[in-house]
Amino acid sequence: MEHLFTNIKSLLQVREPGGEILKGGSMSNLPKIDMAFLHIKEDKIIDFGSMSSAPDTITAEVIDCSGKFILPTWVDSHTHLVYSGHREDEFADRIGGLSYEDIAQKGGGILNSAKKLQATSFEKLYAETEVRLKEIMQLGTGAVEIKSGYGLTSDAELKMLKVIKALKDNYTLPIKATFLAAHAVPKEYKDQKGTYVDMVIDTILPRIAKQGLADYIDVFCEKGYFDLEDTERLIKAGQKHNLKVKIHVNQFNSFGGVKLASELGALTVDHLEELTEDDVLALKKGTTIPVALPGCSFFLQIPYTPGRQIIDNNLPLVLASDFNPGSSPSGNMNFIVALACIKMKLTPEEAINAATFNASFALDLQDKVGSITRGKLASFIITKKIPSYRTLPYAFGSNCIESVWISGQLIS
Repeated sequence: MEHLFTNIKSLLQVREPGGEILKGGSMSNLPKIDMAFLHIKEDKIIDFGSMSSAPDTITAEVIDCSGKFILPTWVDSHTHLVYSGHREDEFADRIGGLSYEDIAQKGGGILNSAKKLQATSFEKLYAETEVRLKEIMQLGTGAVEIKSGYGLTSDAELKMLKVIKALKDNYTLPIKATFLAAHAVPKEYKDQKGTYVDMVIDTILPRIAKQGLADYIDVFCEKGYFDLEDTERLIKAGQKHNLKVKIHVNQFNSFGGVKLASELGALTVDHLEELTEDDVLALKKGTTIPVALPGCSFFLQIPYTPGRQIIDNNLPLVLASDFNPGSSPSGNMNFIVALACIKMKLTPEEAINAATFNASFALDLQDKVGSITRGKLASFIITKKIPSYRTLPYAFGSNCIESVWISGQLIS
C-alpha cells in the first residue's frame, strides 16, 4: 500500500540517513519543512519535501493534512511493561507518608509485583501486557524497550521474556528486551544477596542467552539493592553472553555507579535523579547515554534528573517513560515530553529530540526509527489542527494526536 500525505503544516525531525546522537547545543535544532508532503510505501518512508515538489502520483492514497503537524513516533527506551496486577495500595501508602524504601521494607514494591507475576499464567500475562502495548502505541510510541525483573526466579524471568518475544512476533513496531533479574533480592535470599547474584549469573543468564530472549542486561544499582561489586559482576557476565548493558543508577543515591557503568561501556545509564559533578565528568569521558525518567520523579515526588545540567555539559539526553506499576504507572510519552519542559527546563525542541532521535540510539534503532528519513520505518504521529508543535508539551492535559502510523499501518 502506498500513501501520500499532503499540505502538512510542518513536517518535523526531517534528517538525512546516518548522523550522530545529538549533544549539548545541537539538541535545540529540530529540522523541519513547512507546507510539506510525506510519501510512504508499504512500511517505509520513500520521500518527503516541500509541497512544491510533491509527486503527481495516481498510485498512492492521498491524505490531506492541512493545519496538522507530522513528527516521528516516540521511542520509549525504558519500560517495565510486563507485570501482573497493580499497586494502588502502595500509592495510598505514599500519600500517607511512607517512602518508596519504607514500602519495600515491609514487603511491597518490586517484591509485591514479583509475587503476583509468579502466580500468573503466561497467557494471562501476555493478555495484560498486550493491552498496555496497544495503549502506548495509540499514544504515539512506535518503538519500545521492555524489561524483565518482576519474576526473580528462573522460570518467572523466562516467562516474562517469552511474553516480550511473543509481542515481538505479533507486532510490527520494534521491541527490545532487557534481562533485569537483578531488580531486587527475593525474600528467600534475604541476607544472601551474593548467592542470588551467583544464581542469576550461573543459572538464569545462560538460559536467557541460549534461547536468544534478551538484547540487553540491566541492574538496579542502588543502596539496599545491588552494590558496585554486584553490578560489575552482572555487567561482565552479561557482556560475556553478548548482551549490551543498560543500568538503573542514581535514582536515590550517587555512589559511583555512573562511573562504573561508563568505564564498562554501558549503552545507557537510566534515572540519574541524583547527579554529582564526578558523575558528569564520568559521562563526558565515555560514550554512555544518560536517560531521564521524569514520570518516576513526578509520581514519587523525588528530584528530577538535571537535564539542563546534562545538556549544558555538551552531553546527549534521552527521555523515557519508566512505565511500571509502582513508580511510574503511565507510558504516555506526550506527558513525559511535557514534564521535561516544565520540570527539567528543556525546550520543546530539546525534549522532542530526546524522545525521538536521541532515544533511537538508546535502543540501537537509529537506522530504523526516530526521524523522518528516507528508508526508515513509516512510523509517525499526525497531530490535530494545532497552532504550533510547541502545543504538544504546552497543552499537557490535552490529546493533540489525531492518528498514529506504525510501520506504514494506521493504528486504530
